Amino acid sequence: MYNDTYHEKIRERITTSKRGTIFVISDFADISPTPTIKKVLSRLVQDKTIRRIMRGIYEYPVYNAFLDEYVAPSPHEIAKALARNFGWTIVPYEDAALNMLGISTQVPASWTYASDGPYKKYAYGNVTIQFKHTSNKDITNLSAKSALIIQALKAIGKDKVDEKLIKKFSDILTPDEKESLLEDTKRSSAWISGTIRQICA
Repeated sequence: MYNDTYHEKIRERITTSKRGTIFVISDFADISPTPTIKKVLSRLVQDKTIRRIMRGIYEYPVYNAFLDEYVAPSPHEIAKALARNFGWTIVPYEDAALNMLGISTQVPASWTYASDGPYKKYAYGNVTIQFKHTSNKDITNLSAKSALIIQALKAIGKDKVDEKLIKKFSDILTPDEKESLLEDTKRSSAWISGTIRQICA
């Protein structure tokens, strides 16, 4: 049965969030049962409070007054919402990792993530998001920055990491992040851990 109190609580959680925030149904599990959440979200889509990105994924959209249109949702935020919904640990993979670190300005054609979950692929508009199962030691129990650095190094490749790239990586890390990175990569492959030591020197 539809409940106006549930509607207001869910609506309040959404509208007090930052514009561009992505929501999944489980984000409201503490407020009401799943069938009611779905009904409320459906009504909020109808009144244009939120927009549905894909099945089970919703956005509190950002409106650009100059362009008179809504801004495209962030693929990274959608990926994080999907991971949150399924309980996966993820980290941007290869080109996506390089882009997020600012090592490369190239925007990935497909946003790919290393994941401790199964292989999955999602698409909306002209954007593709895919999750690739990877070794747990490269993503689980690591800081987000450490996991990102590992994936970026793998994208570049052992033989292409030069002094210029070593400096780029070093410059984007704080002393605390370097300390954490050294600890996190003790179990990584020899070339990854060796490169990390150069970055953190």
